[in-house]
Amino acid sequence: MRVLITGFGPFPGAPFNPSASLVKALERRRRPALEGVEIGAHVFATSYASVDRDLPKLLAQQPDVVLLFGVAGRRRHLCIETRAQNAMTLMFPDADGHKPRHSIITPGAPMSLPGRAPFMRLLAAARGRFPSRLSRDAGGYLCNYVYWQALQRTEDGRPVQFIHIPPLRKAKCRSGRSATFGQLVRAAEAVLIALIAARRRTSPAA
Repeated sequence: MRVLITGFGPFPGAPFNPSASLVKALERRRRPALEGVEIGAHVFATSYASVDRDLPKLLAQQPDVVLLFGVAGRRRHLCIETRAQNAMTLMFPDADGHKPRHSIITPGAPMSLPGRAPFMRLLAAARGRFPSRLSRDAGGYLCNYVYWQALQRTEDGRPVQFIHIPPLRKAKCRSGRSATFGQLVRAAEAVLIALIAARRRTSPAA
């Protein structure tokens, strides 16, 4: 089984993007549940051009599972996004200084696309390890853009999931302490394993 996991690099207002570190950490994980799984990791430059250039090449490798990460500075939870919106913000430039000229990603397409993943199972996998919740708003920036593009380009039913991660200083455990990067990695790994299990249950080759 082949898995693609992606994150983003720095962008205006965020000189450090923890999603890049998370993706690299996941690529190095070794667990019995990941035996026989080939993990390919990629960190996008935080630009529309980077997604347009790199994502088709990554999906051409036919990953069985696609797991996308990005940071959301105002969130306090790991957010499992349940839909992508056919929308782009015209307010904020990407890391190349580019601003979209249109607020719609794909003219004539629906205003949103539902995600393809067992959301409640993913939430259950993550919640015991890191503050987590479901979300219906992936925003209007590059995170939503890559989610939309990945869903549009993989219409064969394979799991495609985007997850927003918060700045660690904002995520609080039940003890009131800030969550740690190790806890984030374990939660993300649990989500990945749940996605792989879901794919194995539905794959014709299973």
